[in-house]
Amino acid sequence: MDQGAPLPHPSRCSPEREDFTAIVDAHDVATARGQSMYRDPSTGLFVLTHHAHLQRGSCCSSGCRHCPYVEL
Repeated sequence: MDQGAPLPHPSRCSPEREDFTAIVDAHDVATARGQSMYRDPSTGLFVLTHHAHLQRGSCCSSGCRHCPYVEL
């Protein structure tokens, strides 16, 4: 991840998922393009990037994949 965004918290997106690498790659591409979201490679649903959550400024308690406010 060369964009400075950490990997998704394991409770939100397990590294054991078959599509984990594709998710991280899609997130990295969106972040590099300055986009606030990307399409999930498996479901086609839109997912907010880590940086979009930072701009929001707080957790919305929706269980978002790239939420930077997840307790470690």
